Amino acid sequence: MRSARAAVVEGAGAPFAVQEIDLDGPREDEVLVELVASGMCHTDLGIQASGVPFPLPGVLGHEGAGIVLEAGSAVRGVKAGDKVLASFTSCGTCDGCAAGRPSYCRTWLRRNLFAGRRDDGTSPLHRDGVPIGGHFFGQSSFADHAVMDARSVVPVPHDTDLSLLAPLGCAVMTGFGAVRNVLRVTPGRAVAVLGTGAVGLSGIIAAALAGADPLIAIDILPQRLDLARELGATHAVDAGTEPVGDRLAEITHGAGLDLAFDTTGVPRVMRTVLDALGTGGTLATCAAPPPGTELPVDVAGILVGKTVTGITMGAADPQVMIPQLVALHEEGQLPMVRLVRHYPLADIGRAASDMRAGRTVKPVILLG
Repeated sequence: MRSARAAVVEGAGAPFAVQEIDLDGPREDEVLVELVASGMCHTDLGIQASGVPFPLPGVLGHEGAGIVLEAGSAVRGVKAGDKVLASFTSCGTCDGCAAGRPSYCRTWLRRNLFAGRRDDGTSPLHRDGVPIGGHFFGQSSFADHAVMDARSVVPVPHDTDLSLLAPLGCAVMTGFGAVRNVLRVTPGRAVAVLGTGAVGLSGIIAAALAGADPLIAIDILPQRLDLARELGATHAVDAGTEPVGDRLAEITHGAGLDLAFDTTGVPRVMRTVLDALGTGGTLATCAAPPPGTELPVDVAGILVGKTVTGITMGAADPQVMIPQLVALHEEGQLPMVRLVRHYPLADIGRAASDMRAGRTVKPVILLG
């Protein structure tokens, strides 16, 4: 067992509190990672605020980046000294995993969100001899060291800037994967992206690279809409001041959208965009609003072949997509510097406040 500095959330609504905890050594299918950085995601903030469904007190964080210190005896593909980016975990044996779709693992929710424990019910994290919630997305990366599920980590080149690319494991992969893997955007397709946080902006970058035209960003924050234009959007619609449906009809010359990607989970806006789809159009959402949130659908309106579909983690396999995203960054096609702002671990509370207020697109906590 070893000690680590971690941001612990005591209970629903409690702040992140930096304190000492203890870590188990890695088991045969785990790795011990010295964290350099971890992105902060709205999922982290949602659980901090509500405590649901993750057991608290515990350690959150699921966009970790660091260096492997020790690998368990059954771990393949990564070894001590490797730089890694961390993402979600999965069982590796169910139909979804076997088909190369681990984001649709049959045990995904339990392994990544609900349990806060390993499969056998134990936690790798302890405080004063008492287990606390850990293993969040197989990592719990708001700490300077973490015991991670080997299926959560992806080796990356030794010159990878971990402090900049930490968000690839969730936000960027989700947005990029939604556009590439699910919507399958091709040149000339009319595409709208609802919400211009890190996930939505990643989707805009992906759609721009794929040749979407028009490519429409929808949000209520003018500064984010400006950034969306800089990252490739051809049009911006301010949902706080403009009639979204009318603007979409105007931009598409009445033909309607081919594809739309929702990151907001706001039923009113989603319904407007669903109605704005043209024949055969698709609305895909990765948002996770409170349970019970419903999207009203005009059944007659979708009979022209419209589709609504949900997405988890960009329908991506991290072992495949993360190296692709690293390569795009190295080629200058994924400008992470436009999204990221760094905060020391001691300022994790300020990072959370800035993210909630929209002052920062993607906070990255520096842990080294």
